[in-house]
Amino acid sequence: MPPIEQLTSNNQIIAIIVYHKFAKDGIEFFTPGDFSQQLGYMKHKKGETIQEHIHVLHVREVQYTQETLFVKKGRVKINFYHQDKSFFTSRELKTGDVILLASGGHGFEFLEETELIEVKQGPYCGDQDKVRFVEKK
Repeated sequence: MPPIEQLTSNNQIIAIIVYHKFAKDGIEFFTPGDFSQQLGYMKHKKGETIQEHIHVLHVREVQYTQETLFVKKGRVKINFYHQDKSFFTSRELKTGDVILLASGGHGFEFLEETELIEVKQGPYCGDQDKVRFVEKK
């Protein structure tokens, strides 16, 4: 299994997975610059610094919700679906893995007790933000 995996369908990124074994020096971003959710990795040596800074107000327009999940503990199987709700593929994530869900659909099956941390854009729209469906057979 590679340390980073990009799942694509019809030239569209469905998900980016950074497995817990990924490591490198420096900074690397895995997402295209136009994604509304940016996913990157940073490894800094002792004594390095990031200069103090403030982020300036910049109005952005979010078209679709993208979610980033951190598997804090456990195992989860994620099923991925094309935009037309047809099944695409599955992956298993374990403690320490991170995934950016960029497009298409997804569902979760918890293989053991699992703790996730989720980061996504706001404001929260509740059930207006998603369409639930059953896998087409």
